[in-house]
Amino acid sequence: MATAPAVTNPPPFRRLPQKGPDISVEHRADGSILISSNHPMAEAARSIPHVMAEKAALHPDRPWLMQRAPGHGPWQGVTYAEGKKAADSVAQWLLDRGLGADDAVMCISGNSVAHGILMLGCFTAGVPIAPLSPAYSLVSTDHAKLKHCFNTVRPRIVFAENAEQFERAFATLRDLDPSLTFVTMDGGAGTIPFSDLTSTVPTNAVDEARDALSHETVGKYLFTSGSTGMPKGVPQHQGMFVNLIAASEGLRDDPDPVDHPISLDWMPWNHISAGTIHFNANIAGGGTLYIDEGKPVPGMFETTIANLRDVSPMSFGSAPVAFAMLADAMERDPSLRKAFFKNLRGMGYGGATLSDDLYDRMQALAIAETGERMPFTTMYGATETLGVTVVHWASERVGLIGLPLPGSTLKLVPNGTKLEVRVKGPTVTRGYHNDPEKTAAAFDEEGYYMLGDAAKFIDPERPELGLVFDGRVTEDFKLSTGTWVSVGTLRPDICAACSPYVQDVVIAGQDKPFIAILAWPSQAALQTLAEASPGADPIPALEGLVKEKLEAFNATAGGSSRRVRRFAILRTPPSIDGGEITDKGYVNQRATLTARDDVVKALFADEPGDGVIEVEA
Repeated sequence: MATAPAVTNPPPFRRLPQKGPDISVEHRADGSILISSNHPMAEAARSIPHVMAEKAALHPDRPWLMQRAPGHGPWQGVTYAEGKKAADSVAQWLLDRGLGADDAVMCISGNSVAHGILMLGCFTAGVPIAPLSPAYSLVSTDHAKLKHCFNTVRPRIVFAENAEQFERAFATLRDLDPSLTFVTMDGGAGTIPFSDLTSTVPTNAVDEARDALSHETVGKYLFTSGSTGMPKGVPQHQGMFVNLIAASEGLRDDPDPVDHPISLDWMPWNHISAGTIHFNANIAGGGTLYIDEGKPVPGMFETTIANLRDVSPMSFGSAPVAFAMLADAMERDPSLRKAFFKNLRGMGYGGATLSDDLYDRMQALAIAETGERMPFTTMYGATETLGVTVVHWASERVGLIGLPLPGSTLKLVPNGTKLEVRVKGPTVTRGYHNDPEKTAAAFDEEGYYMLGDAAKFIDPERPELGLVFDGRVTEDFKLSTGTWVSVGTLRPDICAACSPYVQDVVIAGQDKPFIAILAWPSQAALQTLAEASPGADPIPALEGLVKEKLEAFNATAGGSSRRVRRFAILRTPPSIDGGEITDKGYVNQRATLTARDDVVKALFADEPGDGVIEVEA
């Protein structure tokens, strides 16, 4: 839980097998800036099923997908040959029922070997798959998002791992369409067992369906997080999939490539990072993906830790919240540190900015174990765009979003005091499914997709050093004094300043005279404080420590746009059902402020409410 000491004369980074920055920059008269990579893309494959067929022929006996048996049992899964054969059987089953490009299969349960086979089978048959967050079925009390997503794509087949667990969701969907076919692993309660699909004998029709695939074929409908309303259905084409792989290959510079990449990933397949980018990249690399059933939440991260001891992956990517919990665990347990770094070649984070303090802690652990620093990379993008930019070089700092991937053009457009990010390229969707109005609003007059984020150069005179995230254009707000507050840059700075006592924060203060924060405590800090004073409530002690940290932050923060006057420690975790946090662990600023309106009012009351701590500004 300790803050990492500053490392003087740090050792070099472990070699990152990527080409360095090489870009072209065009400044327009209207103030907009166009940026593109000078590195060419590799040749793109026709589709993911074609890539899978190639890898299955090369490495038939290599494990493709692995997961634990129930109850944290032994690892089990399928090889590349077995996975392709099972997916071809699924494709035949779909074709036998007359499904095609205008239909869909909806998957409402989480990551699993069966889910992976189903996804590849749908790809092969040319039938779009729509993976949803399991929380829409299992946590939601009204199934509003489940019903919305169903009505958007109108699937004919619905898959879930367990009939009993998803019985309530099945009933909701049956009310919407009594003709639905349900498939489960156990074949319970009016559902078809998944083994019926995988035992279907493929015919030439499967080969013909695969040969008919093109870059225009829709592979999946992936839904946005719904942070600004109901989730939007994004068609992701096979061209988006394979062009992202080709763009990444265009940056590769590895004289000694890993023949058999091994990774461990918990992030849900209903998001792009794991379900599209990592899932497809694992196939392209001929790698083995171990499905981690843990999550970076108390009571579940222990599973991730146990799996890391077993697998010792070559790369590890996750949300910053997971790295915070991992650093806590490795600082307490050198044997875990040894297992984690045993085969590691690099780390990646996404979805939110990694704080400087957390970066320093992870590097201190890497140096202690390996004698080297580990490169941290990140890919920036969206459901609608897949990857847009990437940090493809070892960097001394975090907060970078890197530079454009080969084949894409980034456009930075002046928006108030910031530069808004827009992109055009072969990994960008054509629009939203069955929603022409939102599609028209998402693209500018030149066809660039508008992400709603802001970015800026580290050094405008040296653009090759890369871009840094500069917040959401729509998240920034003004204090009552007219002073702008940049939420996207202030949040990670406050998290770093309050480390290791705070897990994450939300910034409040729109139209108010000062900034206040809502903070979730670090579970490791609470545990340490509870052990120091058994039976006592650890929150008051934590409040005192956080107050000291914030007052030290305020002393060097600068003007009112960065100084915190009040804070409250939140005793309840962020709610997935309330939209406060995604199932990847990313906090939604707007939804949290809405859901915790009573706390926000207490923060700004003339007489501070209970649990509100004042900070010397």
